[in-house]
Amino acid sequence: MAKVLILIGVVLVVLGLIWSAFPGAFSWLGKLPGDIRYESGNTRVYFPIVTMIVVSVVLSILLNIFRR
Repeated sequence: MAKVLILIGVVLVVLGLIWSAFPGAFSWLGKLPGDIRYESGNTRVYFPIVTMIVVSVVLSILLNIFRR
């Protein structure tokens, strides 16, 4: 369990460094086709359904790879 937490921390630090160096690197995240956006007057509702499915699949694959 400790190894997984350390790995998650390292990944978050690397992503933070990439995000700081290249602010546009993750501009696609949250704007995938299939994400639901509704705007009407002062009301704005956003459901990033496809983005969360992609993140879930990627994290599941990575965790299965590193757990073995």
